[in-house]
Amino acid sequence: MNRATTIKKSSMQEGIRKIFSEVPETYELVNHILTFGMDILWRKKAAQIAIEGNGKMWMDVCSGTGEMADYLRRFAPGDTRVFASDFSFPMIQKALQKKESSEIIFIVSDINALPFPDNTFDLVTISFAVRNINLDREKFLQALKEINRILKPGGRFVAVETSQPKSEIIKKIFHTYIRLAVKPIGQLISGSKSAYTYLSSTIPRFYSAEEFAEIIKQAGFGEVTFKRLLFGVTAIHKAVK
Repeated sequence: MNRATTIKKSSMQEGIRKIFSEVPETYELVNHILTFGMDILWRKKAAQIAIEGNGKMWMDVCSGTGEMADYLRRFAPGDTRVFASDFSFPMIQKALQKKESSEIIFIVSDINALPFPDNTFDLVTISFAVRNINLDREKFLQALKEINRILKPGGRFVAVETSQPKSEIIKKIFHTYIRLAVKPIGQLISGSKSAYTYLSSTIPRFYSAEEFAEIIKQAGFGEVTFKRLLFGVTAIHKAVK
């Protein structure tokens, strides 16, 4: 990787960080409106899949306003420690306003350099943030390998993310909805044009469930499975270290 490429990627990361600093107050509301509330059900489903296993050390990465971390805490046995990390301090500030946050350990950290030793966690989750670490294939793999690093052998990785429907007709309808709804509605509610211009652009170009599963395997995971939701517009992936 040459210096120009490194600078470009760093600039992109800073741009994404700035985008998320603009929308914490309305981020959850916009998500709920754009998905007709289904993102709540999808996160809950992913959390229920995630907790099926042993271990008392759980982490939600790219946690944003902490929705997935909240579900993990609700479902967790009492002696489980739930951590949440995000690179955006304003998003974590918003998460800390919730009453559930007192039982979650929040950390400001970049996904590519998590401040934990190897083999620390039994579970790592990420919800609707995978697209934001997909700056390119190399950077994407680096982030997934970092998640793999902090998981214990046998630890679980669960990701819920938008996907690409197998049906070309449904895919076309889905992409049309994203184009016509995400940017204008997001901008109207949040006041940030740049945030929802960016977010609307990440959905149509993200991977299919099969492609994402293959990338997870390349990052060193095994037992990779996925479950499509709502005709394939979203998918939950589960993998084991």
